[in-house]
Amino acid sequence: MRLLTWPDCSADRFTQVIDVRSPGEFAEDHIPGAVNLPVLNDVQRVEVGTFYVQVSRFDARRLGAAMVARNIAHHLEHYFKPHPEQARFLIYCWRCGQRSRSMATILNAVGWNVTLLSGGYKAYRRNVRETIAAKAPQLQCRILSGLTGSGKSRLLRWMAAHGHQVLDLEDTGKHRGSLLGEEPGLPQPSQKRFETLLAHQLDSFDLSKPVWIESESKRLGKLWIPEPLWQVMVAAPVHELVVPAAARAEFLLGDYAHFTKNAAALSARLETLKESAGGKRLAEWQEQIRRGEWRDFVLSLLEHHYDPCYRRCKNFLTVTSHEIADLSDWSETSVIPALEQRLTS
Repeated sequence: MRLLTWPDCSADRFTQVIDVRSPGEFAEDHIPGAVNLPVLNDVQRVEVGTFYVQVSRFDARRLGAAMVARNIAHHLEHYFKPHPEQARFLIYCWRCGQRSRSMATILNAVGWNVTLLSGGYKAYRRNVRETIAAKAPQLQCRILSGLTGSGKSRLLRWMAAHGHQVLDLEDTGKHRGSLLGEEPGLPQPSQKRFETLLAHQLDSFDLSKPVWIESESKRLGKLWIPEPLWQVMVAAPVHELVVPAAARAEFLLGDYAHFTKNAAALSARLETLKESAGGKRLAEWQEQIRRGEWRDFVLSLLEHHYDPCYRRCKNFLTVTSHEIADLSDWSETSVIPALEQRLTS
């Protein structure tokens, strides 16, 4: 049984990375690719902790040991059963304490090759922060900007599919960065998880080549863009897509179809704009929604909410190189190929 530090024990060296923390801890964040085989579940962890405080350290360990033994036995009979003797496992808990060592001791006794992550998840979390702080300033960052509905995300997805380096903050954070930006059925990750996924992406980039990022505010739903990355973004060259309002409205009606199918949810969400837009404007929007006047509603929302917000926030970008692509007709077949050479030159 070995003890290694991250990233000396990177995940690709093992058959499986095993996180033995509770499901709640795992859900908040974990090493990418890890599987959760808890030696104590969330309820048991609380129960053992309560014994530790209210009864005694010895009784807490006795109770915890019995629970751990039963849980590891379950994992041996189910998860580990198909794994051959040659399998290699990396195991971690919060700080490489009793939970990971209990699992590792038993697996090692069976005969599997077992490695413990020195410092556990706590050490890995420190490495995530260090990676963002070290890699973000080295990015050749380019910002793709434009009013809501200009097709920035779709263009970036196309670029990524055609070999360009893209850091998709909205996909990583499961939010489109606006009032209606929540992805249906997809809760946002925790801040720790968001940063882990960002660090993983930063590690994968060729730092000698440009990395494209969509213009965002510093806050993405409930998440915050890490400061080292934010500082690079605000100083990066900006490339703006300029698309007529009518084309943007048509694009948004297709991209946000889930709201036209659930008018009640849309109306409820708009209530948060009552103070900024005013009661009269809000009432007009609600009436347009009730009548199904979707195109008029979107055009009005762009004119009186999204576009003013964009123009107010636009000065967060320190423009060192500003290119404008004026698109009179937004369509993937006509626009994206024409823009690729200009945007990546």
